[in-house]
Amino acid sequence: MTGRDEPPDGAARALAATVRRLQRDADRMRAEARARSTVDLATGMLAERLGVLPAEAAAHLGRLARDAGVPAVTLAADIVALPGEAPQPLSAAAPAVTPALAALPDLQQAVDAVLDQSREAFGLRAAAVWLRLPGGALALAAWAGLPADEAAAWSRVPPGVPTPAQRVVEGGAELWPGDPGTEGPSIGTGAARAVLPLVDGGRRRGALEVLQAAPAVPLGPSQRRRLYALADLCATLLGTPPAPVAPEDAADLLAGLLTPALLLEPVLHDGQVADFTVLRAAAGFDDPLGRPREALEGTSLLESYPTAVGGGLFERLVRVHRTGTPLPAERMRLVFREGGLALPTTVLLAAAPLGERLLVGWRLESEQADEAERADEAEQTALLVQAQRLARVAGFEEFPESGRILWSAGLYELFGLPVDTAPMPLARLVRHAHPDDAPAVRRLVSTVRHEHRTSSAVFRLARPDGTSRHTRVIAEPVLDSAGRLTAIRGAYHDVSAQYWTEVALGATRERLADSEQESAERARLALRLQQAILPAAPPPLGVTGLRAAVRYRPAAQHDRVGGDWYDVLPLPDKRVLLAVGDVAGHGVGAAAGMVALRHALRGLAITGAGPARLLEWANTVALREPRHVTATVVCVLLDPTGGGLRWARAGHLPPIRLGPDGAEVLPLPHGVLLGALDDAEYEEYTAHLDPGDVLLLYTDGLVERRDRSVEESVDQLIRAAGAPGPDLERYLDRLLEFSPADTDDDTCLIAVQIG
Repeated sequence: MTGRDEPPDGAARALAATVRRLQRDADRMRAEARARSTVDLATGMLAERLGVLPAEAAAHLGRLARDAGVPAVTLAADIVALPGEAPQPLSAAAPAVTPALAALPDLQQAVDAVLDQSREAFGLRAAAVWLRLPGGALALAAWAGLPADEAAAWSRVPPGVPTPAQRVVEGGAELWPGDPGTEGPSIGTGAARAVLPLVDGGRRRGALEVLQAAPAVPLGPSQRRRLYALADLCATLLGTPPAPVAPEDAADLLAGLLTPALLLEPVLHDGQVADFTVLRAAAGFDDPLGRPREALEGTSLLESYPTAVGGGLFERLVRVHRTGTPLPAERMRLVFREGGLALPTTVLLAAAPLGERLLVGWRLESEQADEAERADEAEQTALLVQAQRLARVAGFEEFPESGRILWSAGLYELFGLPVDTAPMPLARLVRHAHPDDAPAVRRLVSTVRHEHRTSSAVFRLARPDGTSRHTRVIAEPVLDSAGRLTAIRGAYHDVSAQYWTEVALGATRERLADSEQESAERARLALRLQQAILPAAPPPLGVTGLRAAVRYRPAAQHDRVGGDWYDVLPLPDKRVLLAVGDVAGHGVGAAAGMVALRHALRGLAITGAGPARLLEWANTVALREPRHVTATVVCVLLDPTGGGLRWARAGHLPPIRLGPDGAEVLPLPHGVLLGALDDAEYEEYTAHLDPGDVLLLYTDGLVERRDRSVEESVDQLIRAAGAPGPDLERYLDRLLEFSPADTDDDTCLIAVQIG
């Protein structure tokens, strides 16, 4: 380097000082990194050895350090015992549990004194001072009245956790016991608390949080003033704020930024930011009003940009300064004023604290905003065109004095005209309307042009190709201040699809009405047929020594009339035939199948054959029915003199015997439903009824549920209904009342008792 290239002595000293400062910063950062690594490693070792979570291990490390009276990083280095790694002094290490501040001992003594002196006056049981760390986290700088493990657990609160202290530090109002903001996670869960910001130099550096013992003591004006004073003391004891950036360092800093920026210094009034002074402006800073940066330096921000500051800029800068939280890049619409001319401009704004000052960068985006707005307008226009096409809507506007007419593209397609055709005025619309609809179109034109009122009409639009479109048109007048017609605007809506849909719906409604009437007639026929076949009461059985009761409950919906049936028939040989069946399906077909099977079974029973043989013959009848009937049946032959009974079943639920010992579901003989197989065979079982026993036959409409098995439903029903007793009629009524069924099906019941 030649002599003329060497820097002057002052510049050399400044350069050397900068290099030394950077070296000190690098050494400090390396020491902090080593300390953090040591603490993290020790925490992991404790977690592994103790078998606990990392958070519990960190709290345990903090408790050990406090009990030993040494910094946490020193204890961590002893635990790790890394070769050649000497414990770092706390002043050179990152904080493990509490921040390493020179003022912390005094702060802890102050908090202890606060709790001792205010315990009775304020009803306090604990106090804590929170310090805001870079990045928005909170550290528990000092505390009193808290268990050691709780203080360790709350030694650091990550940013974003909605604690009451975090709300206050981030700019919220001070909190007092009972305020809504006092809820949320924090120390002393459930306690009444007050939280005050710790403000130094207009910036919120932390918060004082005090907890009251139960019952809470109301805090009057005098108590609140004392807490304000305590908060000021704690703010002072937190330590000296970072030194402000020197002017020459600020100039170097701004020169090294790619984004043009301003360095602002807050102007405080009664501890609050009242304005900002522009200390430095970067060389590339673009003033929206065209002023050179030298003219801005040293000026008031409120005086330089009064309208922009009033548009939300000032509030954002105050919040950044107060909370110390940077403002990420945000697009804002600001208004700058020069003389009587307002210049709205889009600005990309970012701000960050720099010591006690603010570094504010913005970039004017007027041209980019205009391009974005034009692109947005083009997208909006394309979207509107697509929406009009899908909705089959098109607009128009015409100016009577000049004769100028504007049509949207959809109108040419609606009228069936080429796009180069001259638009048609509203006054000639009647020429394109169906003759029957011409009066409605004339009324529309007259109402808009002469009465100056909005009007609409639906008409058939005749197109040049001979087709027509059902169209709705709405038009409104545009009047000047004198009430004169200056324009007419409106829209056409092609409602042809809607019209033809309504025509189709009308025809469908007529067909549905016919179908509903036919269905209702068939349901009434099936119900009458079923009511005619099924007797309301069993035949007289006095000569047999039996008592019987029957019930038939039809489906709640008449169109679901099914094929459930029952029969009680005394036979010539003194036995009694008992049968209950259920034909598959509903309506007239099911009722007709029920009639066929019931009569066939009655006729076949006269032969004296047993239940199994009767079901085989009934199966043949079901297979020969034109409608191919399928059905379930249980058939019982009961001898009243001795109480013996024989039964067989075709896929039906088994009978139930009710005696002094309770209910017994009879075994299930093998047998498929009627109409399923040509060569079906049916088993036959026997049983015995003692005097007083009741035999119950039923269809599945009594017990069938969608959410449980039939066996469970039967058991629930029998237990709910209780013992039959001597009155069988009342017993069947109870069974129907307590029925758990939810399928809305027909139900048949037979109860027989030997006297």
